[in-house]
Amino acid sequence: MNGVWVPLITPYNDNGEIAFGVLEKLAFDLLEAGAAGLVALGTTGEPAALSAGERAEVLAVLAGLGAPLLAGANSPEQLRAVPDRASAALTLVPPFVRPGEDGVVAYFEQLAAGSPVPLVIYHVPYRTAQPLSAGTLRRIAAIDGVIGVKYAAGAVDAELISFLSDVPADFDVLCGDDVLLSPMLALGATGGILASAHLATAAFAELVAAWQAGDVARARPLGHRLAKLSAALFAEPNPAVVKAALHAAGRIPTPDVRLPLLPASKVAVATVARHLYGSLVE
Repeated sequence: MNGVWVPLITPYNDNGEIAFGVLEKLAFDLLEAGAAGLVALGTTGEPAALSAGERAEVLAVLAGLGAPLLAGANSPEQLRAVPDRASAALTLVPPFVRPGEDGVVAYFEQLAAGSPVPLVIYHVPYRTAQPLSAGTLRRIAAIDGVIGVKYAAGAVDAELISFLSDVPADFDVLCGDDVLLSPMLALGATGGILASAHLATAAFAELVAAWQAGDVARARPLGHRLAKLSAALFAEPNPAVVKAALHAAGRIPTPDVRLPLLPASKVAVATVARHLYGSLVE
């Protein structure tokens, strides 16, 4: 699970239908540019706005590429629909109900026991309202069939530092807060699941490689520049700005998102362009 994993957007045609051919080409382009793998039906792909048939076809298209693939799946039914060729499922900490840390551990023990593929846990407490301590993360990491975590707590906090100081063997910690990729890599994360890496994919892959090689002189300034790009791409609800930037670059047919999301503003797209075609060309 090393490197940059891109949680793919869902591109739409002018008629509002999914542009599956565009999705496939975008995936190929990202892999060619240095992405280590792809994520299907993550938050960036707007899965809640897709029909069951659309979700199934997205999975089929991306699984058919033969590349490393994580598939968003948050229930036993969704896990059973994950293609056999997927590397793992990306599974959210139970949102809204706030079951407590013991409840989270029990939940993942049950899910992992019945899952046909390994699980990567998605820890994003500012969305789920369920914090997890470093000790609880280690308990989750010890569950048979759980192989990693997408860590998106919104800060490089004491729990993250404690967890990264003693990560269990064969367990991957992937950054899920794009702006924090560089400091998390410096602390020992193995990569990231990064919507920002739809743009400047090679630069994000270079950042991971630089930190893993211990090339601080290269990694630190590149990390600063990419953090500014990521901040611009997340200035409005994701994936609106990412899709608008891809559309402006001629890579997808429309910048459209489905409700409840709204299209990105012109100001947000212009800010991304300044970061993308200014500082990153150095």
